[in-house]
Amino acid sequence: MAAANAREDSLEDLVAPLRAHPAAAAILCDIDGTLAPIVGDPEAAEVPEAARRTLAALALRYRLVGCVSGRRAGEARRMVGLDGLHYAGNHGLEVLRPGEQEPRVDPALGRRAGAAREFVARLDGEALAEVGMRIEDKGPIQALHWRGAPDEALAAARAAEIARLVEREGLVPHLGRKVLEVRPVAEVHKGSAVRALLDQARGVRAALFGGDDTTDLDAFAALRSLRDEEALDLVVCVGVESAEAPEPLSRLTDATVPGADGFLRLLDLLAEPAG
Repeated sequence: MAAANAREDSLEDLVAPLRAHPAAAAILCDIDGTLAPIVGDPEAAEVPEAARRTLAALALRYRLVGCVSGRRAGEARRMVGLDGLHYAGNHGLEVLRPGEQEPRVDPALGRRAGAAREFVARLDGEALAEVGMRIEDKGPIQALHWRGAPDEALAAARAAEIARLVEREGLVPHLGRKVLEVRPVAEVHKGSAVRALLDQARGVRAALFGGDDTTDLDAFAALRSLRDEEALDLVVCVGVESAEAPEPLSRLTDATVPGADGFLRLLDLLAEPAG
């Protein structure tokens, strides 16, 4: 594994095989914190125009280019602004392919589509607001955010209490960067999303994934499992650093880059023709 802040030359060496054979390569990444800088209000997050242009260029060269996000698939597409990419939303519960208007829902959801929403509806909304927590309705997944709360430590402690209640209800809690997600099933995550996207992309033998959060660790693990299963010949796992990055990020990636700007520079490198 490479140490944090891989030099430009070592990054170029890592991605050289993908650039040399783009028709057999997939470029996948998270959105928030990876393509779009983290901001206080998630609704205000934006993918820079420069990143949009580079992604559009990559989609013309590589076999598969896609985004794997905790946002809903349709919202992820609107945020990135490119219809020609593949989008896995809600951590893989939804997949939206180029040309499709409605996402496909993972059959693992079964009859539990409303279970997380019903749980959150039973929480004391006024008590949540008092500690600065706000609810995001993502359909089958519900999220409780506390970024910007008056006392973020107090809100985090309340989130930990709620997470224990979630488990007692037979649901799946997942703590991320100042957010608690309530998920209806455990079998769906960014790792399963990566597998689903690659399963539909014939001829892919190499794949890169870039991410910045705890949820992205599942995607890195999935790529390595696919390599061990000989479904892929080459995987490149790129961590996007920030002050809030999870501790394992640098240990579980092949290289790290400094923030969304650093990841954009990597995408620009991937867009350059092989020399």
